[in-house]
Amino acid sequence: MASKGKEPAIQKDAAPTNPRGIPYAPFVDKVEEYITSREDVQATLRSFQEMISKYQFMELNLQRRIAGLKDKMPDIQKTLETVKFLKTRTEESDPIETTFELNDTLYAKASIPPTDEVYLWLGANVMLSYPIDEAQTLLTSKLAAAKQSYANCEEDLEFLREQITTMEVAIARVYNWDVVQKRKEKAEEEQKGKKAEDGDGQPNG
Repeated sequence: MASKGKEPAIQKDAAPTNPRGIPYAPFVDKVEEYITSREDVQATLRSFQEMISKYQFMELNLQRRIAGLKDKMPDIQKTLETVKFLKTRTEESDPIETTFELNDTLYAKASIPPTDEVYLWLGANVMLSYPIDEAQTLLTSKLAAAKQSYANCEEDLEFLREQITTMEVAIARVYNWDVVQKRKEKAEEEQKGKKAEDGDGQPNG
């Protein structure tokens, strides 16, 4: 009965992941469990390097997303505070004299009477009218979602850095194993050559 070969170093289907589906890097404790001969070394190194590249790509995307959330959350917070302030005003309150931004360098004056309705930008040049209570609920949920997304991104970023380090260690261990095997093979060849020379040098009986 033929013996079963060793399983491949990376099993995509069974790989465990973090809560957002990012796979754990394989931890290489014993190189012999991943490769059977020096012929497998280059393929294994390429596979590990590809995983590092994927982790680095995800890391870059997360860094961009975190930067976007850092810009987005203060805007949501400021809008939410404004809505809460408008909600406290009654019909007897005097209009508010204020300025609002038209562009980076241009502002206009405005008089805001008490209101029970606000307009919110939803993105993609879309603005909708909301009753103040609904606007407050919407903004509160959006802020909470943004904070949770930020926390998840930070957690995933740390996770990715750990996986990249694990893969770099794995590559170093496979490479060092290969160097040791080369030295062993060279020593064995030299030993064989020496034995052959000793055999040739013996006198014929």
